[in-house]
This record gives sequence, C-alpha cells and structure tokens, in this order.
Amino acid sequence: MKTKPMLTLEDVKIIAAGSEAEALKNNWAVAFAIVDDGGHLLWFQRLDGVPPVSSHLAPAKARTAALGRRESKLYEDTINGGRVSFLSAPELEGMLEGGVPVIVDGHVVGAVGVSGVKSTEDAQIAKAGIAALVGTP
Repeated sequence: MKTKPMLTLEDVKIIAAGSEAEALKNNWAVAFAIVDDGGHLLWFQRLDGVPPVSSHLAPAKARTAALGRRESKLYEDTINGGRVSFLSAPELEGMLEGGVPVIVDGHVVGAVGVSGVKSTEDAQIAKAGIAALVGTP
C-alpha cells in the first residue's frame, strides 16, 4: 500500500492566511477557496467588496486545478489556442487562470482557487498562500 501526504486543517489555515495577507497587502477584494486532492471544499473566504460571482468562480478554479493536477491557466490557454471542444470536459468548470495545485513531495494534495481581480493577480494570491505552506509552488 502506498502512502501520500494530505492537507490538515492547520495546513489549510496557513494557506488561507497567506492568501489573505497577499490580497490585503495589495488591496484586492477576492474570494478564495481551498480544496483537497479530490476537489472537495476545505475552506472558503470572501473578502469585503468582492463581486458575488467570485464566490462561484474561486471554488471552481480550485476544483479544476486539483482534479487536473495542473494550473487552471493551462486549460484557459488550450481553449484560447483554438481547442474550444475542451469546454465540454466533464467536471471542469473553472477553466480560467487563478487555480493552482498544492504539491507536496510530488503529490497534488489540493488546490487553491482565487477570483476577484485580474487573472494573473488571482494566481499570485493562490501561489502566495501555497508558498506560506510549502515555499515556492
């Protein structure tokens, strides 16, 4: 039987604090979600002033990154590159930049999804949260 690391509640709190700190440092109103490796929600936070739609987009981006085992931006790039049929991929609704997997010892243990500002800034917040736990994502 193989074993793998998994996120604990303490880990999730560290990621959430890192994500929140990055958003507040830049005065960005965002929502962010943290999911486990199966895309199940472990944490959700919506900062003051974020558009309501971001509360749907952040968890979707996180799920997409966790299930796909890669940043959600790669799906966005694939679609923008002309492979629009990828929009029909099952279970992947957040195919926009801002979902980043959490990788520990080569295992995807979860993901962070952020929505509310420019997509590159969403990804910056997600990566800051992950870096608070594991260093450079």
